[in-house]
Amino acid sequence: MEFLLFGEVQLRVAGKPLDVGTPRQQAVLAALAVDAGRPVSMETLIDRVWGDDPPGEARNVVYSHLSRIRQVLAEATELTGTKTGITRRNAGYVLEIDSGAVDLNRFARLVERGNDAGETDDERAAALREALLSWRGAPLAGMPGDWADGVRAAWHRRRLDAAVHWGELELRLGRTDAVLAAMSDLAAEYPLVEPLEVLLMRALHAAGRDAEAVERYAVVRHRLADALGTDPGPELRALHEAILRGELPTAAPPAPPSSSPAQLPPDTPGFAGRENALRRLGEVTGGPSPAARVVVLSGTAGVGKTTLAVHWAHSVARGFPGGQLYVNLRGFDPTGSPMTPAAAVRGFLEALEVPGERIPTTLDAQVGLYRTLLANRRVLIVLDNARDAGQVRPLLPGARACVVVVTSRDQLAGLVTEGAHPLVVDLLDDAEAHAVLRRRIGTGRIAADPAAAEEIIGLCAHLPLALAVVAARAATYPAFSLAALAEQLRDARGSLDEFAGADVATDPRAVFSWSYLLLDPAAARLFRLLGLHLGPDIGTRAAASLAGLPTTRVRPLLSELANAHLVAEHAPGRYTMHDLLRAYADELVHEADSPADRETAVHRMLGHYSHTAYHADGFLDPRLEVPPALTPLPAGAEAERIVDRGRALAWFETEHRVLLQAVAVGAEFDARVWELAWALRRFLTMRGHWHDESDVLSAALNAARRLGDERKQAFAHLHLGGTHVWFGRYDEAGADFQAAAKLYTAVEDVVGRAYVHRQFAWMLDRQGTVAEALAHAEQALDLFRAAEHLTGQAASLNAVGWFRTLLGEHSVAIGYCRQAIDLQTQLGDRMGAAQSWHSLGHAHKQLGDHDQAITCYEKAVYLLHGNGYLVTEARLIIELANLHRDLGDLTSARSGWQRAHDILAGLAHPEADAVRERLTETHS
Repeated sequence: MEFLLFGEVQLRVAGKPLDVGTPRQQAVLAALAVDAGRPVSMETLIDRVWGDDPPGEARNVVYSHLSRIRQVLAEATELTGTKTGITRRNAGYVLEIDSGAVDLNRFARLVERGNDAGETDDERAAALREALLSWRGAPLAGMPGDWADGVRAAWHRRRLDAAVHWGELELRLGRTDAVLAAMSDLAAEYPLVEPLEVLLMRALHAAGRDAEAVERYAVVRHRLADALGTDPGPELRALHEAILRGELPTAAPPAPPSSSPAQLPPDTPGFAGRENALRRLGEVTGGPSPAARVVVLSGTAGVGKTTLAVHWAHSVARGFPGGQLYVNLRGFDPTGSPMTPAAAVRGFLEALEVPGERIPTTLDAQVGLYRTLLANRRVLIVLDNARDAGQVRPLLPGARACVVVVTSRDQLAGLVTEGAHPLVVDLLDDAEAHAVLRRRIGTGRIAADPAAAEEIIGLCAHLPLALAVVAARAATYPAFSLAALAEQLRDARGSLDEFAGADVATDPRAVFSWSYLLLDPAAARLFRLLGLHLGPDIGTRAAASLAGLPTTRVRPLLSELANAHLVAEHAPGRYTMHDLLRAYADELVHEADSPADRETAVHRMLGHYSHTAYHADGFLDPRLEVPPALTPLPAGAEAERIVDRGRALAWFETEHRVLLQAVAVGAEFDARVWELAWALRRFLTMRGHWHDESDVLSAALNAARRLGDERKQAFAHLHLGGTHVWFGRYDEAGADFQAAAKLYTAVEDVVGRAYVHRQFAWMLDRQGTVAEALAHAEQALDLFRAAEHLTGQAASLNAVGWFRTLLGEHSVAIGYCRQAIDLQTQLGDRMGAAQSWHSLGHAHKQLGDHDQAITCYEKAVYLLHGNGYLVTEARLIIELANLHRDLGDLTSARSGWQRAHDILAGLAHPEADAVRERLTETHS
């Protein structure tokens, strides 16, 4: 038996409502139920039902209602077997029922548990969550009078207090998504309650969505000014300023990853030796209280630091259930471009399944989120090839359960001073070197010529990398005697001065040159040219373009290099090089090939990437306008064959890290840099790689300035401003948009000016200044019309319609949106039409034409399906499902939520959890 006072007054038995009579009779029942088990005087009943102006026959009316209520309660007793009724006592009338049967009382008890300091945070949060879920609506809904108004006001305050307390606990527990889902709805219901906005902004920040948090503040400030004529309070202002300055630590991580990262490179087959180092690593990091949680493996290049670290990491990986993270920091990369801490942290956040749009904009905030994610996990982290302590410090977790192994040519004394354990990786001793040879070429060959084995070890200077190359050569050619190999090695010479010793026989360059000189001339040339590639790896067709050879000719050359251990095929058709070998190749190409040949090779390589990216981009979003002309593909270069959207996306996924490096080439390639940026931008936008997009567009802007091309500069400014908008950097965005507008005006590009106004409208919309956004959208529309630019006209018509409906002009908005849809249908612009159908549906919804709104949303979803913008599709499906729920069609709502959940869960998107909770709630 339940007495429900949240929402309309109800008495439910076995889940079914009983008829509790007229509104006045319900008022009498409610007046008793709020004090269930306690006497309520006749005067109090009259006051609660009629207030200060009761009728003359009020007592008789109350008696009549009490009589009918007793009949209802008798029916409830008969149905449940639980005795209940109304008794008369000296102090008044008592509703004889367990107070816990009244939902208001259950809410109060749960809140009391939520405030109990003796409970755990998780238990308190669960109690408060249950209380909040019991809220069916404002208490005594539809009941007039001062008393009912007072009850509603008091319970709204209690609900808000409970919600804020619950949100604080959930943030503390790291359940950011739950807070975002709940607070967004509550903030919409209570638009002037600042504590809710504080929680929502904190949750957005904790989720790495600082741009949205800043945007939220702007909306709240505008709302408070309009409604109350006041500014946000000190807490909200302080939070806003802290986020802008990057001073606020991330309070809670996004949802934990669905699986543990396992980023370790493959273990080295035939690993041998290093027993002392392995034992020392175990001693230092093992046990319940390890001597150190950071170990620095230092030593000269090629000494086997990475091999040792990776082998040990594989041997202990099971002891780290939180996973293993690995990054090559390229501290001594021959290209001279070490990985920045920000790039490394972003890579780790991606490995920990943080979506791109949730990665904070500042390094401090990124590091805070990274450390928060690792706070309660035991993770092994290998930071390979570090340049200095400053590159490493931001990558160190705060949790003592995590262990970090750093490899570097530098001793990293700063880290050692701060508590890291130093472990010097020296050259192999004789026993270890012999063990390596035995594992690689067998005991028999060494026993057949032990002197030659000793000489090979000596000529390799006990350097593991050199010894591995020689051992591989010996294993590949079992007919060669060790003596012959030793003689060839003795005669070889090289010039890797960085690693040369007093005895030229110990120069590892001798080992590299020996392998290089045995190559076919075409393979040797390809090896040299690979020194010009920026990495991190290269595909077969790109290598063919670099060499100016057909792909069919290059494949066997790459196989020859792989067999000689000069490159490694780490994935089918993709090759990488050790940094020492890359340095050697780079030196060789500068010695053996002319500057003109080197520049021509780089032009071929960049032509391959820019033309492939250009064609792949066309499949991501079919072009409805004339794209910029590309520099012709150089002779000898060949683009990848991209035939459909799936292959285009796969190519970008595989190559985009290479492309990010490619835009960092010298000024002599500026035209290609700009073309690469143009073609890569859309993919980066689709995937939410805003940081990378900003870097690429900055490179494009610099290239365009050196080229003196104002139109190209305008493009870079226009889209660079867009990245600033995503991060909430509206001043920087506005400056870029102004610069783009000035440049487009100078070159008399009307379409470009129109796009600037569209970007301004988008930025102002995110800031909550809808009227100004509308003005820019209308200017964009006028300019697109003047230029007879149909795609821009259609998009701008939709934008004007959207802003009109936000301003309450729903009928006007419908006209604009329908014009947009007609034009987009004519043009075949499915993505644009989907956006316009959504705007049209929103306008119909606001007018109360729900059937039409549903039809519009369904058309939008249909047009979005299959175009790759999966998160957008899922969010629109959720909006449609919410509308079904509001109309009472829970079957359709649940079907939509399930569909959206499947999409988001397939992407490991954190919003999937909120949809799952909604499904659970509606099935309970």
